[in-house]
Amino acid sequence: MGQVTFVDETTTGRREAGPPLEIPEERLTVRELIRRRMPREADRERALRAFAGNGLILLVGDRQLTGLDEEIAVSADTEVTFLRLIPLVGG
Repeated sequence: MGQVTFVDETTTGRREAGPPLEIPEERLTVRELIRRRMPREADRERALRAFAGNGLILLVGDRQLTGLDEEIAVSADTEVTFLRLIPLVGG
């Protein structure tokens, strides 16, 4: 069993850690990570669309996750960063 800490971050520098989540599995897909992080269906669908459209980047340590079916190993202290990209004004 592992523990995932989710961190919400934006390109403006805002960083906010959420509560840790116990994960009984040793491996988890990106899709499942998003599902567990976003329990409300509307939030989950928005996050999945943002991830698919490059508006949301998921990082585990310094590794960027690139596909919804990509798996990550969950250890005792896994940190997953949800980096929300903010479009530049006028561009």
